[in-house]
Amino acid sequence: MTAPALAPAGRGPARRATGGRAHPRTAPAAALAALVTLVTLVTVISLFSLFFASPAGAAEYRYWSFWQRGADGWVYATQGPSVARPGDRDVVGFRFAVSADAGSAKKPRGRADFDTICADTRADDGRKRVAVVLDFGVPADAPDGQRPPEPRTACARVAEDGSAADALAAVAKPLRYDSSALLCAISGYPRTGCGEPVSGQRDERGTDGERGETAGDDGGDDGGPSVGLIAGVAAVAALGAAAVWQARRRRG
Repeated sequence: MTAPALAPAGRGPARRATGGRAHPRTAPAAALAALVTLVTLVTVISLFSLFFASPAGAAEYRYWSFWQRGADGWVYATQGPSVARPGDRDVVGFRFAVSADAGSAKKPRGRADFDTICADTRADDGRKRVAVVLDFGVPADAPDGQRPPEPRTACARVAEDGSAADALAAVAKPLRYDSSALLCAISGYPRTGCGEPVSGQRDERGTDGERGETAGDDGGDDGGPSVGLIAGVAAVAALGAAAVWQARRRRG
């Protein structure tokens, strides 16, 4: 990048007398002010896009999600419970909630330790034990006029080739499925509905004010701009204002 050209002597106002002393006009300072102002404008536009491009526009559905417990915690299952075949001593979970997709689905809450859940269920030859975690969700996600039961766990003992659906049926009847084999209800909850879209504003909190963890992260996120981003915009704006003031002061 070439240095900015300076006006030849006697051909331009490269210097201006102020109070008996001459101050060089600082073109780099003016360029810096313009650059910082541009960065500030781009950042502010980005911030507005975060405010107004709300993910709330995505369709949300009320349904039971299926999870498998791994070494690092809950993992959203890539197979349905009728296809997935957990091994002996595995842990599976089901959570009823409202979400748009797998990335925003809420994880089951509560204890998910096999030794604790299956401590009182002895092993049998030719059968396997599977720990099942059932989280019926929070009142905010419940269908109108219904209240979710308390979360609970159970230890299922099924055939060695049994599926997660078999384990669920062993401990949480009655189950309800739709014509497409979508799981609609566990232990009779909810009484009606099956994966229906949910519209309107909902209270995202449970009775204790806590948000459920989602598949995309370890805690709740309101989807809005972070405090750090807003603070960054303010800092850049302040820097731009200071640079402009300094450039004008030197020219004045």
